[in-house]
Amino acid sequence: MELAALNGLDAIDRVIWGPLMLCLLVGTGIYLTFTLRFLPWRHLPSALKQAFSKPSFVKKKGAGDVSPFAALMTALAGTIGTGNIVGVATAMFAGGPGALVWMWISALFGLSTRYSECLLAFKYREVNGKGEIKGGPMFTMKNGIRNHTLGLVMGTLFAFFTVIASFGLGNMAQANSITTALESSFGANPTEAGVVLMILTIIIVVGGITSISRVSSVIVPAMAIFYIFAGLLCLCLNYRNIPHGLYLIFMMAFDPSAVSGGVVGTMTVSVMNAMRYGISRGCFSNEAGLGSTAISAAASATDEPARQGYISMTGTFIDTLVVCSITGLVIASSGVLGMAGPDGNPLTGVSLTMAAFSSHLGHMGQSIVTIGIILFAYSTILGWEYNGEKAWEYLLGTYKYNIIYRSVFSIIVFAGATMSLDFVWNLSDIANALMAIPNLISLLMLAPVIREEAFTFEREQRLKK
Repeated sequence: MELAALNGLDAIDRVIWGPLMLCLLVGTGIYLTFTLRFLPWRHLPSALKQAFSKPSFVKKKGAGDVSPFAALMTALAGTIGTGNIVGVATAMFAGGPGALVWMWISALFGLSTRYSECLLAFKYREVNGKGEIKGGPMFTMKNGIRNHTLGLVMGTLFAFFTVIASFGLGNMAQANSITTALESSFGANPTEAGVVLMILTIIIVVGGITSISRVSSVIVPAMAIFYIFAGLLCLCLNYRNIPHGLYLIFMMAFDPSAVSGGVVGTMTVSVMNAMRYGISRGCFSNEAGLGSTAISAAASATDEPARQGYISMTGTFIDTLVVCSITGLVIASSGVLGMAGPDGNPLTGVSLTMAAFSSHLGHMGQSIVTIGIILFAYSTILGWEYNGEKAWEYLLGTYKYNIIYRSVFSIIVFAGATMSLDFVWNLSDIANALMAIPNLISLLMLAPVIREEAFTFEREQRLKK
């Protein structure tokens, strides 16, 4: 019975993360990019500079719970996850090295999607009874869509599936990744590790967005720098094979002879696996479109919706075009893709990434990947707690029951750390897709509002100069 249910969920998962979702997710990004006349692309350098400038670290402009930098780090905490290590490797194994190219392309158009959803989340945010900011796609739908009933229905669906995803992919799956990594590399007991994770989570999340953003502002930059440095070290040690690795990546993405079935078949396999494993399975390499990062973006103390949109979209660049690219390039240039492990089966997932790093750094490579998984996964737990809590608050209409969510969320960390999660993975994948659908539809419906805000801000900035 359990196997039948799991197979059924997997079948649904494959259908939902199929060509229609590809068209909606990437198509929305393409449409918004042209609608905005490539403003997100043109302003990416200045957005990166602004995100890491001194004013971004303090709450000086506008109302909000945290600084723009803290909001960005909280969003990145929820998006940089185990999939940046595991999801990229799985996508490259299932769809070939060319899957990395399609992650890059979807991320480029995802800049516009992330910009738009965060701009709207900031514009339509509200303040709860405690004086805290509450925002996200559910409030965008509720307050921005002219048909009030339709907006309420879409917002409720988005919030409901966000809560499910927060308990599954944002919590249990990440906790399980941590304890599995600790057990395999350091012999740690999963139950004991689960207890420690649960206690740490309770201590941090009880303070709400202020506490979560404070921790995220330390963990996220530290873990990203640590992992990027390790990856660059691998590439430096193996610099002679980088050209061949890049050749494989682009050949497998576009060359008709690379995979039987021709270029259309090759591209379809690469794109679909880049989506299914690179986006839905925890990588969030192009989380833009799912809408979860817009929830934390709404808490930022910024003076303009468009300004927050630009700061927030840098998360897509950092997540995919930097962190995921490091993983992909190390794997492609290592020569381990397609090799078999000790059990005789092809290396995939975390085993593939560990083998790639170990081929350059020896046993230390495996330890680096393990530490990366632990840090990436725990930051994801913290980021998703805030996302799920605000969705929970939206569904219940009050902040008074947030303590219940925080308590249940922390307990579920322990459950995820100590049990098998195949069922949870598939259910979470489906919930992610069902979050994305109303969010993407609302972005298309509100494209005129996005365009007006973007170009009004553009004119104002020109006048100030």
